[in-house]
Amino acid sequence: MSDRENSSSFVATFDKLICEDDSGTDENPLYSSQDKQQVSMSMPRHESSRNPYRLLTVMLAMMAVILLAINIGLGVYYNHLTGGQQTIKDIHSEVAKLQAAYSAAIQERINAKKQLDRELGEQQRLKWELEYHTKRSKDYEKQIHRIEDEVSELKSLIPLLSMGCRHCNTGWTFLHLRCYYFPFHELPRQRRWNEARQFCQKLGGDLAVIDTPEKTVSITKLIKSHRDAERSIYQGAYWFGLSDVYEENVWEWPDGRRMTESYWNDGEPNDGRSNDGEPHDGNYENCGAMYPSDNPLKAWNDAPCNMYMKWICEMEPHDII
Repeated sequence: MSDRENSSSFVATFDKLICEDDSGTDENPLYSSQDKQQVSMSMPRHESSRNPYRLLTVMLAMMAVILLAINIGLGVYYNHLTGGQQTIKDIHSEVAKLQAAYSAAIQERINAKKQLDRELGEQQRLKWELEYHTKRSKDYEKQIHRIEDEVSELKSLIPLLSMGCRHCNTGWTFLHLRCYYFPFHELPRQRRWNEARQFCQKLGGDLAVIDTPEKTVSITKLIKSHRDAERSIYQGAYWFGLSDVYEENVWEWPDGRRMTESYWNDGEPNDGRSNDGEPHDGNYENCGAMYPSDNPLKAWNDAPCNMYMKWICEMEPHDII
């Protein structure tokens, strides 16, 4: 039997049941237990045909609930994701700010280093200038002291010259109540010790006797003021009247008096001897020479008498009351 025939039979049976039920009578003798049994068996089949639609509805409802849950979950996730993106944007913004601040700090450091280099360069330049001006100041101070000494010496010479004009011959200097001759302007003319003494004797005097500290200080300053700064101190030496020609290490003045007060330089007199005790070049140093020393009380030295030097003559003044 086909599906159409079954359906027609089911409809016919259902109509029949409706008609019979509407009659409200039980008088139909034809309504047998067999027909009731048929009706009771047909009803369950009709209910079972409705169950698939209900199941489908339940399934659709469940799917709708699931989709709703998924939608809600996606919304929540999207919100979280959107919040995370905002956080990332905020982080990127903070990183950008930090990067800008770092770049600014680096630039400030570079500028500060440049400024420091400029300041250090300026400090070095000022240091050089300070050293230069300090040196110039010291040089000026030395020049001032030298000029003051020269002025003082010139002032001290004024009375000597005026007095010398009255008490000494022309070209002589009156000093410590004695007349002294210094060949300052006779640079090419130098003499041996004996020749210098003969020169002084011809003028009526002798080689100078410098036997007091006042004399050695005054005479040393005087010869130092006429010293050529470009020449060695040893080239500015002067003979004076002291020798040990007659007896070694017994120093005497021209008048025969023995030396009692001396103003030798350190290590002098050494007679020109080396460490082995022998004189240099076989020349003994038996004559006294005076040098333009910075320390007037260490201005003496012994030298070979045959050396050529300038000299200092001394003589009695005249017209002393």
